[in-house]
Formats: sequence, structure tokens, C-alpha cells
Amino acid sequence: MSEQNFKNHTRLIPGFHFVTGATLLAILGGSIVNLVHADAHSHYSAALLVLVSLVLISLFGYSRGFALRAQDRAIRAEENFRHFILTGKPLDSRLRMMQIIALRFASDAELPDLAKKAVEENMRSKDIKAAIKNWRPDYHRA
Repeated sequence: MSEQNFKNHTRLIPGFHFVTGATLLAILGGSIVNLVHADAHSHYSAALLVLVSLVLISLFGYSRGFALRAQDRAIRAEENFRHFILTGKPLDSRLRMMQIIALRFASDAELPDLAKKAVEENMRSKDIKAAIKNWRPDYHRA
């Protein structure tokens, strides 16, 4: 695995993000076409196919969203603990979740000052990541 940095830290899972997502959209499109062309005898089953495809798309989105929120909670706890170990104080409560997520890539030496700067300057997560000099990789995320 190549060394992680600001330019390559994002992670997309092709099978999930592209194949499954595109397949679900194709199923929705096909089921709508099927519904439009359905005769009176097959209208009910065609409508059910549209409904099932909408439920599958909903599951696709929610399953990813629930996993990311659980991961965000773990990141917040880990970074708050790391900051406490380094400074004896918890993270500033004004830090937004996206800022905390970005701060997880900062080295221990950079974290306290960068966290303070993020609050004072209301930095965006992208700006926080760009300001990191010693990248702390996270290879265990999904």
C-alpha cells in the first residue's frame, strides 16, 4: 500500500460506490420503464418493482450513512482522548465533526495547535488537511 497523504487519502470502494450504485439506478430505471409499458394485468407487479427498487436505493444510502456515523463517533472519541493525553484538556467543544475528522490525520506534535487554529479560524476540513505537515495515515477506515 502506498503511503497515505492529503492527495490520496480518500477512499472509494468500486464494488460498492460504482457497481452497486449504478446497478440500483439501472434497476430503478428499468422498473419505471416496465411500469410505464405495463398493461392492466401486470400494472400491480410493475408498481411493486418500482417500490422495491426505491427501497433498495434507500437501504444503499442508509447502510452507508449509518456506518459512517458510527465511524464518526469512534473518531470523535479517539481524537478527544488523544488530545487529552497530549494536552490534559479535551478538544474544544466548538470543533465541528468534519474538523475533528480532518484533525485525525495530524501528527501528535501538530494536533493541539492545529485544533486551536481550526476553532479560531473556523477552518474547513480540507484546509485543515492541507495544513498538516506530518501526515498521520489511517489505513483502517472503511
